[in-house]
Amino acid sequence: PPSAAVNLRPGAEQKVVFITARVHPGETPSSFVCQGIIDFLVSQHPIAKVLRDHLVFKIAPMLNPDGVYLGNYRCSLMGFDLNRHWANPSPWAHPTLHGVKQLIIEMYNNPKINLEFYIDIHAHSTMMNGFMYGNIFEDEERFQRQAVFPKLLCQNAEDFSYSSTSFNRDAVKAGTGRRFLGGLLNDTSYCYTLEVSFYSYVLGGPTSAVPYTEEAYMKLGRNVARTFLDYYRLNSLVERPLAPTPKTR
Repeated sequence: PPSAAVNLRPGAEQKVVFITARVHPGETPSSFVCQGIIDFLVSQHPIAKVLRDHLVFKIAPMLNPDGVYLGNYRCSLMGFDLNRHWANPSPWAHPTLHGVKQLIIEMYNNPKINLEFYIDIHAHSTMMNGFMYGNIFEDEERFQRQAVFPKLLCQNAEDFSYSSTSFNRDAVKAGTGRRFLGGLLNDTSYCYTLEVSFYSYVLGGPTSAVPYTEEAYMKLGRNVARTFLDYYRLNSLVERPLAPTPKTR
């Protein structure tokens, strides 16, 4: 039968969500968050089905495989912090970045593709919870629109903190994926760094820190994926199961 997927119909504009992780090899939690996103998107969950029908997800789960293999904390095989070389990645010195950046620019230049989100997943060694970094824009309306996704994610994920989410343009971060692509792509694209604590998240009072587990990281990933349903207001398309299912929040 012909595909029901809206995004695969001939001539349809594709809405693309591009997700990358593990550019810093020591930030292992980012891999579990990314795993949660992937597992959810390929599952039989009714929300996942709606997301697959309406969006195209491009995921590069490990931008620094050499560094991970070597057990490096922050650098690649040749000692580069890859997350400072987005502006001009070398095919020889920064091959993974070069490849991903070429793909993103190709999609950006394709009139049939709308690159809507870029999310780069990291882990943070001093902050608690999950939170995001976004960009600063002169245009107030664009700045407000950029806050929508993290606000929705905060409603879906109890361990995600909107109060720790910040928008900045530090010079030291100019070579990161979020900053570079935020400057390159047009105002319908949103670029974020998603950070998650290496150790714990806080629920309720300031003393109630809950240690993160692999499962909790994957759950944050699932909640990131589900948030696209709210963002695009696709909730009405989810087939309601006949029997009540346990909440997986």
